[in-house]
Parts: sequence; structure tokens; C-alpha cells
Amino acid sequence: MSDPVIIKRPNADIPEIPLLFDSPHSGNTFPDDMRPAIDIHKLRKNEDAFIDELFGSATDLGATLIMATFPRTYCDTNRSELDVDPAALDGVWDLLSEPSEKLKIRGAGVVPVKVHGLTEIYDRRLTVDEVKHRLNTCWWPYHNAMRSELDRLYAAHGGVWHINCHSTRARGNKTDPDGEAERADFILGNRNGETCSAEFMATMETFLKGRGYSVDINWPMKGVELVRRYGDPGANRHSLQIELNRKFYMDEALIEKNHLYAEMATLMADMNAEMAEYVRAQ
Repeated sequence: MSDPVIIKRPNADIPEIPLLFDSPHSGNTFPDDMRPAIDIHKLRKNEDAFIDELFGSATDLGATLIMATFPRTYCDTNRSELDVDPAALDGVWDLLSEPSEKLKIRGAGVVPVKVHGLTEIYDRRLTVDEVKHRLNTCWWPYHNAMRSELDRLYAAHGGVWHINCHSTRARGNKTDPDGEAERADFILGNRNGETCSAEFMATMETFLKGRGYSVDINWPMKGVELVRRYGDPGANRHSLQIELNRKFYMDEALIEKNHLYAEMATLMADMNAEMAEYVRAQ
């Protein structure tokens, strides 16, 4: 596999600010050892396609960008490394495990076994060695990069702001908390105030609503491992999750950019600039 993680920092002539964006689910380099029972296009339905591109200009503002190159269906860095069901594996799991409800209900653990909680990815039981390999080659490198960059920025500036970037399907399904409801244009999450300041959240919400978009807060997504692990507003470490409704920039069935993509790219560039200005003011 190629390098599992890409870290982009500002050019030397751009003053760096303590703002980090990460895109954990936009990778689509499928390792040969995955051996799924369904085709790649179906697997890509779980991908946050083009999110890395939509936030790619953040480094021009002085921010840092971290991206996974491997697919979410191979290893999901937005789940705890403990989110494994030993009973479902071929072999004896000798590490700690804490299977989540999402894993039990939707097959969405650190190594997913279903797409959107509905479609089985494998026609076999994953082996213990396979899961450990994915943790060691994907999950840990991504989180090591996150921790290293966030700590570096924090040490230099006395605070750090993190935006965890995702896309959401326009409509949920029967396995989702919101069922088959139409979703808001944007969903922001800070685990009900646990991972970032209300002001940081409000800055993004106000900008998006000011442009005429609908915004839901902490529903039906409130943020998972990447904001939970790195957000600590009491220590001036702020992590905020954003979900972009895919209907505004892509054809979900074809996984192709649609006629609205350029408009969304402009909106995201403007929003990123607004968030960068907020961080500079701190």
C-alpha cells in the first residue's frame, strides 16, 4: 500500500496558524489484501468522496490538512481501536475490545463489515491477523499523525482548533438514528459541547446559515472518535465535526461531481477563510 496518510502544511511563505483539518474517509486506494465480496463501486458508497478536495485549499490559509489514502471500509479511523467484536473473528483476539452499538447494529466498527449498515462486505470471517494488520498499517499511522500535528501546533500557539471533515448521504436508512429522513444541508457535531467551545461551533453555524443553508447540531451525527479523542476545550483544544450533504456537490449513485460542485467548492473556501480568521483572532 502507498503511504496511508498525507500531511499537507502551509508553504514556507504563508504564516502557519493552529488550525487543522482532517479528512479520514476520502481515501479510495483499496489494498489487495482486502478481498471483499462486493465490487469497489458499492464499497465507495461509504466513502466521503471529494471531501479532501473541497478542503484542500486550507493550507493556503496557513492551516494543516491530514488525509487518509486508504478507504473507510478497509479501516475506519473515526472509530476506537477497541471497537472490535472478537466473537466475529477467525482466531483468538488477545487485545482489549469494546464493541460499540454501531458495530453490533450497523457493522460499523474500526474494521467495517457492512456498507451503510445494510450490505455485507465479506463472505467470510475476518482473521485476527487481518484486523491487527489494518490497525497497525492504517489506524495507528493516522492517529499518530493527528496527535503529532495537533501537539506541534498546540506547543507553538498555546491552543489548537481542529475541523473533522465528512459528507453525509442526503437521506438516512432504517439503520440510522434518523431513519429514512431527509437530512439538513450541514450537520455540525461537538458531542453535545464536549469537544469544542460553543463560540467555535457558532462561528461555523452562523456562516453557513448566513449563506442560506440549513444546519443541524449534534443530530443525527454528533462526532465520533476523532473529535472525542482530540477535543478538550478546557485545555484550549477544540475539535468540531462537519458533515456536508452530498446532494450539493455530487451524484451519490455515480460517485461523480455534479453541477453544484463548483458552488460548494467556493462556499467551503469562504467558510475555511472565516474559520481561519476566527483562529487568528484567538
